[in-house]
Amino acid sequence: MPWQPPTWEEIVREHSARVYRLAYRLTGNKQDAEDLTQETFIRVFRSLSSYTPGTFEGWLHRITTNLFLDGARRKKRIRMEAMGDDDGHVADTGDFGRPERGYEHANLDQDVQKALDALRPEYRAAVVLCDIEGLSYEEIAVTLGVKLGTVRSRIHRARAQLRDALEHLAPTRGGA
Repeated sequence: MPWQPPTWEEIVREHSARVYRLAYRLTGNKQDAEDLTQETFIRVFRSLSSYTPGTFEGWLHRITTNLFLDGARRKKRIRMEAMGDDDGHVADTGDFGRPERGYEHANLDQDVQKALDALRPEYRAAVVLCDIEGLSYEEIAVTLGVKLGTVRSRIHRARAQLRDALEHLAPTRGGA
């Protein structure tokens, strides 16, 4: 019997929380995460007939991450043309989406999310896929369409930048 793709309802029910979580970590705020999640499922809907059986979750990660990176490049280009150096970014301190995701979102400290937001998009994507989503370096390379060495380099640089950005939170040694 040939492979039958899952129904649209099954895809949304089974994968929407995972896609939203990844989108939130990549974008850093609820509104952009919702938009990215919606764009991802639109792309999935349009491309489902051409999907070749494999790791469906990997395919979703790849679509979500590529849409994020495309959007980040587009925003950078628009910002450079229209706004100069001021990107007008305002940190989102509102709620974190639906209640079932509240604990998870609330437990990624605002300082950590702010530090993630400060990373270049390609570094942020690599470190989020590795350290938050739990993908292997090999899976990240496939998802991002880059070489394994590039993944290692991006994750190393991202972690170094995160360490620098978050060092003020580390307890001081030897008392004040």
